[in-house]
Amino acid sequence: MDTTSSTTPARGRNPRGQGERLRRDIIGTTLRMLNDLGDDEALSLRAVAREVGIAATSVYIHFPDRDALVIAALEQCTHDLVRGLDQAESAPGDPVARLRARLLFLGAWVRDHGGLYKVLHESTLNQRTHLAFKEELAARTTAAVQRCMDAGLAPADDAATVTLDLRAAVHGAVSIRVNEPALALPPLEEQVDRFLIKLVGVRLGESGRPSLGKRA
Repeated sequence: MDTTSSTTPARGRNPRGQGERLRRDIIGTTLRMLNDLGDDEALSLRAVAREVGIAATSVYIHFPDRDALVIAALEQCTHDLVRGLDQAESAPGDPVARLRARLLFLGAWVRDHGGLYKVLHESTLNQRTHLAFKEELAARTTAAVQRCMDAGLAPADDAATVTLDLRAAVHGAVSIRVNEPALALPPLEEQVDRFLIKLVGVRLGESGRPSLGKRA
């Protein structure tokens, strides 16, 4: 169903050499629409064109079909998410505190971008297309877990395996919040702390949160 207004004012032609600017505008509009729809199959190139205020043929110049547009939008979304996660992890603290900040930022991002999260991880496009750019998310989390181990704040183990368990738990926790918003759930912070303790092996401190001190 086309949810965009037919009264969207027409956009003026971009001056010569500003094709990249139009491409960015198309991707930005697509991201907003995907977040609202939560379903890549509900998106149409004509709807995107009307929202941007251009002719549909202008979209086809940059993206041959809907999949190509959605993939480009998801790649931009992932790059922005990676940048935000890294920024959150750069906050003061030891590796456990920074890993925790990373996971909580992801939770906050999903809360505000539930539709994009569904398209990125639960869509048919995600199932039938290998979105290689998503591998950066796993790689960065694995590196963060490895830093906890190297600092003696978590037991030495295969960081990739531990990270897989941790990501499965965190993604389950955020996904259920997107798909069952009325469900009574504990605060995400509490769940993340339990994941860090049970799956990564960090210690429980006196505050009930993962201890930030080195293991004996």
